[in-house]
Parts: sequence; C-alpha cells; structure tokens
Amino acid sequence: MASDREVLREVWDGKLPVCFTLLADQVSTVGEPDPYYLMVPRMSYFPLVLEKVKKHFVKFIDTQYQDNEMWLDYNGTPLKWHYPIGLLYDFHVTDNQLPWNITVHFDKFPANEILHCPSREAVESHFMSCIKEADVLKHRSQIVSNMQKKEHNQLWLGLQNDKFDQFWVINKKLMDPGENGNFKHIPFRCYQGDLPFSQCLVKPVKSEGISNTLQNLL
Repeated sequence: MASDREVLREVWDGKLPVCFTLLADQVSTVGEPDPYYLMVPRMSYFPLVLEKVKKHFVKFIDTQYQDNEMWLDYNGTPLKWHYPIGLLYDFHVTDNQLPWNITVHFDKFPANEILHCPSREAVESHFMSCIKEADVLKHRSQIVSNMQKKEHNQLWLGLQNDKFDQFWVINKKLMDPGENGNFKHIPFRCYQGDLPFSQCLVKPVKSEGISNTLQNLL
C-alpha cells in the first residue's frame, strides 16, 4: 500500500462544494437566510460536517422546530446520512452540477425513507460496523479483533477530523493482504436505483489462478 500513497492521498483529498439552502416554508423571519456554502470531504458523512450549517439556519426557523433533527434532500429525495458523501453525490447527481444544491429541513422527518441520526456516536457505530464487516471478508476478522480500543478510536477520529495520516496509520493494517498476497474475499457493495445494495462473495483470484477483474464482479 505504501507504493499507492499518492493515489490514496488524492482519493482522500477529494472534496465537493455544497450549497445548503433552508426550505422556504420553514423560514419564520422577515428576511430569508443566505445559502451556506461548504467544501465537504467525499469520504466523510453528512452528520460530521453539518454543525456550522445548522448553526447558520436554526435562528431563521420557528423556535418549536429548533431542537428537531435536521435532514437533507436533493431534488426532493431525502439523503441517507449513512452513505458516504461522495457516494450520495455520484448516486443522485447525473449532470455533475457544482456546487451541489441541497435543501435543509427541520420538520416532517421522512422516517419511512431515511434513518434517524441522534448523534455522532451513531455515525461512529455505523462506520465501525462497516469496517468489521469488511475485515470478516478480507481476514476472517483477525485484524479488527486484535486491534486495541485506542486503534479503533484513532481510525474513527482520523475520519471524523479529516486527518489522512492519523487514519491510514491504522487502516494500512486492514489493507494488508497477508503472507499469500491476497484477501480471502473482496468486500464491495453495488448500489442501483432504489434497490438495497447488492453483495456477494468474490475472491481476488479465480480457481485457475487468474486475477478477478471489476468486469467479472459486475
């Protein structure tokens, strides 16, 4: 993985310019708030970057809604907070328009379409579950189960605070293919339309010794 460091850094540094706008029906003041612009990491999750956005808009809504959970939509579609930001953009935006125009809500939470996110701890729990699932497929969970609590924390804080070196000093252990040079299986998720994501067991090498490709997987 060391030889791929420049590529890994380029992927990590990917950012998206986002224009957040409060839903007009929720404005309770005489003047409407200005949109809030933010550069957000593609690798992160929306609940980790919305603190300033909420602070900007909350003073323009009725006090009865100010403690409500904030949620987002793009073109009328609620955005799933447990999907990485870059995935959400690639999944929903077909014309590559930037900045990405997102509407902010404080009322009528669409609980039948998206999950509640009560705290950052919920995001951490989801993220670590994904890490553990991937490690089961790659190493039969041998890496994560042998990591110390402080290493789990460092991995999470690296993502939360957008710190590449802090994250990768731990993540490189999860990306080590081991002595035979291959993972047991390749963890992946395939997203399509409104369907749940697809998964299946895929080995990096076929039985005849030929490397599997993305085309084979699809």
